[in-house]
Parts: sequence; structure tokens; C-alpha cells
Amino acid sequence: MILAIIPARYASTRFPGKPLVDIGGKTMIQRVYDQVCLAGKVDRVVVATDDERIATHVRAFGGEVLMTRAEHPSGTDRCAEVALQSPEAEWVLNVQGDEPFIQPQQIDLLAETLVRHPRHRIATLAKPVTNAEDLANPNLVKVVFSETAGAIYFSRHPIPFVRGIEPAEWCAHHTFYRHIGLYGFERETLLALAALTPAPLERAESLEQLRWLEHGYGIAVGITEMETLGIDTPEDLLKINNL
Repeated sequence: MILAIIPARYASTRFPGKPLVDIGGKTMIQRVYDQVCLAGKVDRVVVATDDERIATHVRAFGGEVLMTRAEHPSGTDRCAEVALQSPEAEWVLNVQGDEPFIQPQQIDLLAETLVRHPRHRIATLAKPVTNAEDLANPNLVKVVFSETAGAIYFSRHPIPFVRGIEPAEWCAHHTFYRHIGLYGFERETLLALAALTPAPLERAESLEQLRWLEHGYGIAVGITEMETLGIDTPEDLLKINNL
């Protein structure tokens, strides 16, 4: 069984109340929920939140919601609490609640990557970077991976360095990949990850997936050509509404 969990919290530092903002007549959390429900590989969809306002809204549009503790430091930890209560789930997908235009095909690709690479026990997605501006943007995380689809490193800095070429021309000489922040886990692995302590590379880059690599867990990477439009700030929402 594949369980998809959408962690959602109201008290976002950069955008309080973000899950309940209106986007073209639907709240963000409902748009995410509806998109996940369209994925053919997912057997159950749950919103995990610590806020009764979000929970009440999810129940109102017919979604399933579970209340979780407020002190979780990340969405992964919130997902782990739900996974602990869901022993029937063999695989768990973490779909971020601020991706209202995530495509069902991407969610299915994540599930397929996870099941196809059981040796890694964690899966995520990446998309080719096509311009120097995105490559240099530290808010767009880059990833490099092996020929067997195993992640080698994630960084806010462009990786790899292309020797002898001006950075503005790097994309013409090498295929770079941007990380898409969806994760899939073997359930037991997710529970184990929640018990790990932060590691030096994670602290340096502020990327929790580096904690998993530093502790020896493999992460399989699936490649998507589809764009995603995450919303982190009110300014991002304004851009989406203008589109």
C-alpha cells in the first residue's frame, strides 16, 4: 500500500496561513489534495496538520486529515508521526502542501522510482536546469546522482563546477538538475530517519536530505520534465495569480 501524506502547518514564518489562501477559487491545500488524489499509484491521501483551522477545512471539502504534534521541526517528522499510526502502509510519500500545481504524473513517477529502487529506500525527483539564472539561485537546490540513479549530493550552489567555462555558459556544456522537493520512503526507513540527529553538511546547507546521505541512506532520483510552482511567500502567490 502507498500512503501519500501532505504536511500542512498554519504558522509559517514567511507566509502565515499559507495552506488556506485562495488560488482561483480553491485553497492551496485543497488543490494539493485534489492533485494527489488523481495519482494512479496512491492508495490513500492524508493531510497531516497541527492546526484545527486547516483540519476543519480539509474535512469540509471531504478530505482525510490527522492531527499531529505542534513541535515537529520538519514536514518529514510530521509524516513520520502519521506513518507510525499507519502500519498497513509499505511506502509513504511526502507531498509538500505548498505545491498546488503538482502533477499526478510526478507523484506516480515518485512512487515508481521508490518501488523500482528498493536498495535506496528513499526516492525524490529532479528536473533539468536550462538557464544560468536558475542554476545560480540558492533557493533552487541542485542535485547530482550516479548512473544507477543514486543521489551523490544536494547543494544550493551549482554542482558540478565546469572547469574552463564561464558560469553563464555552464548549462550549454553540462546537464544540471534541480531538486523537486517530493520524497518517497519505505515506511520503516521513514521512522528511522525521524530519530536521526542533524549532521554537519545539513547544517551548512540547511538541507535535511543531506542528513540522510551523511547517515548512509541512499536516495533514488527520478527525472521529470514537468515544471512545478511552489509557493513560499506572498510574492510567489501574486505571481501565480498573475499567471
